[in-house]
Amino acid sequence: MARFPLFGDSSRRIAEADSVAVIGLGRFGSSLALELMASGTEVLGIDVDEELVQSLNGQLTQVVRADSTREEVLRQLAVDEFDRVVVAIGDDVQASILTASILLQLKVPVIWAKAVSEQHGRILEQLGVHHVIFPEKDMGRRVAHLVRGAAMDYLEIERGYSLAKIAAPERFQGTPLGETTLRRTHGVTVTAFKTLEGAWQNADNQTVLSPGDRILIVGPTDRVEAFAQLP
Repeated sequence: MARFPLFGDSSRRIAEADSVAVIGLGRFGSSLALELMASGTEVLGIDVDEELVQSLNGQLTQVVRADSTREEVLRQLAVDEFDRVVVAIGDDVQASILTASILLQLKVPVIWAKAVSEQHGRILEQLGVHHVIFPEKDMGRRVAHLVRGAAMDYLEIERGYSLAKIAAPERFQGTPLGETTLRRTHGVTVTAFKTLEGAWQNADNQTVLSPGDRILIVGPTDRVEAFAQLP
């Protein structure tokens, strides 16, 4: 594993595979990088903090101590040859913005960047960053929906439209979904179901739910939350 930005050839070999460069290896960046590795993606991790770099030594494809605000450093690491780069710098807004700006100048095809505030996010968007994410804010909203309702899991697809995993309500068990008034009266659609010992399956009009089944429902957020409250 490299400690300093002198290993461009190695980084180029990584970039030829299904790979992602993660810049900033704090809690969010390291968690993301390790999850990508677990899914079979090759990962180049970059951070200025020696301790963070050493803590991930041997866990990523390559991890480098380097200053991402210097264009020549990113070129040496062949970051411009990666299809996807994530700017996960959270404790230095200036470094985050400058790094994103350099990546855009290098014409990296897809750039994701973490924002720590609305203002930070607006600047990243104005620069032209392709995907701006707010991990803390998004997680807070997700957990709020879980706390408020009876959903076992929850995902806001877009503002006002959500997907939730819930227990199949008793009133909709034992009858084919196509013969119920579920969609008309509750405004949600059952997209998939899972029995106690089975795997997830796509739901259709012939699907008959049983006690203990889990279902995925999708629809307007207020309708999803109301449906999740049904016994």
